[in-house]
Amino acid sequence: MRRTSPAVRRRPPGSPFSTPDIPPPPVEQYATGDRVSHDKYGLGRVLAVDQDDTVLVDFGVETYRIASPYAKLVKL
Repeated sequence: MRRTSPAVRRRPPGSPFSTPDIPPPPVEQYATGDRVSHDKYGLGRVLAVDQDDTVLVDFGVETYRIASPYAKLVKL
């Protein structure tokens, strides 16, 4: 009896396993005095940047420390 090797299985074009690795977007850099917008807190101004991984932002009513990767923070 002759043995045959199994056929190579190809994944369909829309398969999530065949997508190339997409690098994450670069982390936004903030400086003191930058105007920013946050989805929850609104408009604010950067008061301080701590070691490029957290920013202290004044939103008028309150001041918040926001950690990297700043998911909801956008520089204006």
